[in-house]
Amino acid sequence: MAAVTMRLPAVRAPLDSSASRGGEKHLVAPGDTITTDTGYMRGHGTYVEDEKLIASVAGVVERVNKLVCVRALKARYNGEIGDIVVGRITEVQQKRWKVETNSRLDSVLLLSSINLPGGELRRKSAEDELAMRDYLQEGDLISAEVQSIFSDGAVSLHTRSLKYGKLAQGVLVQVSPSLVKRQKTHFHDLPCGASVILGNNGFIWIYPTPEQKDDEAGGYTANLEPVPLSDREVISRLRNCIMALVTHKIMLFDTSILYCYEASLPHQIKDILKPEVTEEIVLEARQRLLDSEG
Repeated sequence: MAAVTMRLPAVRAPLDSSASRGGEKHLVAPGDTITTDTGYMRGHGTYVEDEKLIASVAGVVERVNKLVCVRALKARYNGEIGDIVVGRITEVQQKRWKVETNSRLDSVLLLSSINLPGGELRRKSAEDELAMRDYLQEGDLISAEVQSIFSDGAVSLHTRSLKYGKLAQGVLVQVSPSLVKRQKTHFHDLPCGASVILGNNGFIWIYPTPEQKDDEAGGYTANLEPVPLSDREVISRLRNCIMALVTHKIMLFDTSILYCYEASLPHQIKDILKPEVTEEIVLEARQRLLDSEG
């Protein structure tokens, strides 16, 4: 008979994250008055009533000169050109795929915005349109880059690079987009033997680091070979480490994930998400981050 772990509720002091966030933030709830000064301009997340600037969402007040806006603490992904995203194909339409990217509207990947298998560049024909499901079909996960934003806020994607395309073996972790740090690259081969794609939309893909870069298929064939147990354990540990960092609202980037992974090594994978273990390894990882910044 398998052992059952029973846990009693306990009050735990939250980690003081102000040191890693750069000081105190002005937090507001919907209906809170931000300022009564009529010299400020109204930005996103605010409205004016009785000559008072009032918050319409819960979040952090941000001021740029005379413009005041409220950045929501929890919100859907708002795409920006150049963002790296991980998404799931939801529908195949005429000359386009619909993609779920954690935004308000489904994103769009046009047939004209992809490289054909092998990286071939040419005008897409009627035969290519008929073969769309051979490239990507419903349920497939892809990595892509934001090409443009439509007038209604929907995101247009492209995969015109061999580093983008269909994702094969791995684990998808969904977090708040606000916790993914913007970097020059969001593709990271970690020294622990696994790789991560940190999507700006809050979708994170963890997968075994390929032994060699296979560019022959242009990113549209999925490697379905069995993943060794050692790789699966590394991926599972990374996944739990990311969830531990998310629990304590620590920004996600390659260094923070690696420090948390190394701090978790003395513990079993299944124990990482126990509150006392999570607190211990996140504290150690955060201290290393502070030391490296200093």
